[in-house]
Amino acid sequence: MITAETSSGNSYVIDIKNGNTVVNGKKMDINKLFISPGKSHWLVNNRSYYIELLEKGDNKTYTLRINDKKVTITLKDKMDVLLKELGMDALSNLKVNDLKAPMPGLVLDIKVTEGQQVKKGDTIIVLEAMKMENALKALADATVKKIAVIKGTAVEKNQVLVFLS
Repeated sequence: MITAETSSGNSYVIDIKNGNTVVNGKKMDINKLFISPGKSHWLVNNRSYYIELLEKGDNKTYTLRINDKKVTITLKDKMDVLLKELGMDALSNLKVNDLKAPMPGLVLDIKVTEGQQVKKGDTIIVLEAMKMENALKALADATVKKIAVIKGTAVEKNQVLVFLS
């Protein structure tokens, strides 16, 4: 099951049951013809739709041209819907203020400088713990405000290594 939410506020629950497509509880007769990458023609209950993918954004968001109308949709699977119901979907938008040591260890390398912009997933610090190297990465896009440790120093669990903003 997938939920599609449009930029105009419409929401559609799409499910495949026994080989049939069901949208908002109604069985739909759908035939698709893929013309080229990003372009297709759909017949939905005998209505014709030319669909072109204009842009694939972040977080399962797509901008489409359906016939001559531009539409932005966000697709959500069961897990996304559950997280939203539990109020946990907003957690991904929280700003990370600092990077803390997840365990005691030794700072092997510092991969950033103060004032540097980092992207989600960029390695910030390499920490050695229990004879293993651990790359500590940015959890969100941020700016390195201050580096609180130096290469070669021992750190404790939850010690702030880098302040981010």
